[in-house]
Amino acid sequence: MPPHAPNIEDLIKEVQSYNPQANFDLIQKAFEFAKKAHGNQLRESGEPYIIHPLATARTLAQLRLNSKTIAAGLLHDVADDTPVTIEDIEKEFGPEIAFMVSGVSKLGKIKYRGIEEQAEKLRRVFLAMAQDIRVVLIKLADRLHNLKTLKYVPEEKQKRIAMEALEIYAPLAYRLGMGEMKGQIEDAAFPYYYPNEYKWLMQNVRDKYQERENYIQKIQKMVRGELEKAKVQVADIHSRAKHYYSLYKKLQRHEMDLNKIYDLVALRIIVPTIEDCYTTLGVVHKMWRPLPGRIKDYIAIPKTNGYQSIHTTVFCVDGKIVEIQIRTEKMHKEAEYGIAAHWHYSEKGGFKDYLKKTFRFRVQPALTLQPPKKELLWIQQLQDWQKETKDPEEFLEGLKIDFFNNRIFVFTPMGLVIDLPENATAVDFAYAIHTDIGHRCVGAKVGGKIIALSQPLSNGQIVEILTQKETRPKRDWLEFVKTSDARSKIKKWLREKEGIILEKEVAEAPKEKQIPSLKKAKEKEASPAQVEVDGQTQILTHIAKCCQPQPPDSIRGYITVSRGVSVHKASCHSLAKIKNPEKLVEAKWKK
Repeated sequence: MPPHAPNIEDLIKEVQSYNPQANFDLIQKAFEFAKKAHGNQLRESGEPYIIHPLATARTLAQLRLNSKTIAAGLLHDVADDTPVTIEDIEKEFGPEIAFMVSGVSKLGKIKYRGIEEQAEKLRRVFLAMAQDIRVVLIKLADRLHNLKTLKYVPEEKQKRIAMEALEIYAPLAYRLGMGEMKGQIEDAAFPYYYPNEYKWLMQNVRDKYQERENYIQKIQKMVRGELEKAKVQVADIHSRAKHYYSLYKKLQRHEMDLNKIYDLVALRIIVPTIEDCYTTLGVVHKMWRPLPGRIKDYIAIPKTNGYQSIHTTVFCVDGKIVEIQIRTEKMHKEAEYGIAAHWHYSEKGGFKDYLKKTFRFRVQPALTLQPPKKELLWIQQLQDWQKETKDPEEFLEGLKIDFFNNRIFVFTPMGLVIDLPENATAVDFAYAIHTDIGHRCVGAKVGGKIIALSQPLSNGQIVEILTQKETRPKRDWLEFVKTSDARSKIKKWLREKEGIILEKEVAEAPKEKQIPSLKKAKEKEASPAQVEVDGQTQILTHIAKCCQPQPPDSIRGYITVSRGVSVHKASCHSLAKIKNPEKLVEAKWKK
């Protein structure tokens, strides 16, 4: 066995470092059981197979998980690769550990190929999360070690496994708030999926990393000194090197110019309280001038995966630009461990009380743990959507856009934050607020100006949705909405209220039950709007009864509360009485 290989002694020491009251007898028993079950089995590297479950369990220990989860990590391959059954495991270790091992086993048993295989795998992952999130944590740890030993796998399999890691497991770790796990998975897969790009990066950044590391060490002492003068207690201050794959993706957005990357190595400051975070920000800005527009307050507005921190970029010593991250100890723990941080607890005494306060505990089909609802609200949303999405290709595409894509934050006029994928539209926004708001949407305003419903929204915008009671969802909306939530609700309404289904569904339906397709339904619709409002043609309009303009009359629009834009003659006496000129918009007849 190579000297660097994981062993049970190192695993026990790791667990002791954070949980002296752990059930070490259970961990030792699970190790002995797995070692005996795997017997003389070897990995493709030629190492004894037990090395893999030990490495998986070590990762779970680094996530500070409890004894039963670590035991399940040691046993996770026993039911698949040996004669031992789940029933045998339950008899020896109880229903909770058996349930976790069974869950990991099911995630690996995929009967499909291609897109269907990927979609089915993801469905099972999310089902496992809903039942017991620890099943997915074990799977992530298992996959991470497999990636680290990918060089021993046949070359034709390497790229497929690396792609799956980058497209499924790394985004999943990110959505669970596990930043370090995401970075490790991506870095392990990077050289196999993008070998040329990886080689270029290594040749160009290795020296720069060391140079920046030395520079950060220099300013670290300066910052600590100023914080002491300001009487700010510092829990920790250290440098943070950017993961290679994350750097590569960022370089793609900056013309592959390393000089435009300011967080190659960032300075991270950890303080006790939120108040200390903002005090520290003031101290840093007093020392060095911040770059305009580069202050990101993720404490006030956390990322979608729960990440909280303040990021600021400053002109530092010798004019170099540096990113500084400021957070509390709690924020740091959750940024590193994500959802796994909810299992950081002592196993002595208060275990049952902890469960009662923090989790729902149930016994169907086995003992399972549920993390607090707000942390995994997106999983519940995804499950609801899955029930209505049967097509594997649509499921996979929607998943990548809706749940694994970059996100934006958009605000209602009352300050409610709505989390949406990039390029989402006002219709997506409306449905995210409430189904009825989406169904009755007739227009939208951003910054007081009316916009087309199909126009992509931008981060930080304040959006007001205009509604009308008699309005209904439009079939054309399906051509530009981005969220699966909006798409499924529009389709459901069209099916139930108008008896319309998509052409793909028409082709699959029995002939005697076929319903008019979307294309045919469009042909029956009235001609498109004849008025352009602020250059837009997709805005709901109606002709004002007071003056009843007709081409070629000069016209103007008035934004109503619930009926879109009312079109008047430019000379209409009603317009002269309007006290709020902001509600008037330019309009002209469509040519």
